[in-house]
Amino acid sequence: MGRSRYRIHQDQVPYFHTCTIVGWLPVLSCPETVQILLDSFVYLQTHDGFSLYGFVLLENHIHFVSSAENHASCIKRFKSFTARTIIDYLEERRVSMLLKQLAYYKRRHKTYSTYQLWQEGSHPEEIRDEAMMRQKLEYIHNNPVKRGYVDDPCHWRYSSARNYAGQEGLISVVTEW
Repeated sequence: MGRSRYRIHQDQVPYFHTCTIVGWLPVLSCPETVQILLDSFVYLQTHDGFSLYGFVLLENHIHFVSSAENHASCIKRFKSFTARTIIDYLEERRVSMLLKQLAYYKRRHKTYSTYQLWQEGSHPEEIRDEAMMRQKLEYIHNNPVKRGYVDDPCHWRYSSARNYAGQEGLISVVTEW
């Protein structure tokens, strides 16, 4: 099937996204790089009408459900900004091994940059109904459990599972849809 399957066709409709670090590198294993992603989500929520329904951040990929008036543009700007900021962070701290790997995995046609952080695309999948929304949120929240990192989804700090359990999460999410 062509790439058109993985496009945002309707704004203001929730979509499930997966964004993966090139080569599945563990770039998101330190709190500072994770905070860049969280801050970017908050910026989009505050300035662009971005609705975040759920998320999980792991060491090498993220899953989230979101919607926005100009959804495709928000996702593009999120990936671009976070890539540039995380690469700047790694360069400032001279994390040379990780930077070498980001250069190694960079797609050849990306001649305008030395490194590539995100794999191309976010494979957006339109949320068609409430049952699908519940299924995607359960998948998101159980991802760290499935990987054996925690026994309870609420114990994973970088997830919206706490928000849905009535606890305070790291950032706000829309829990009523």
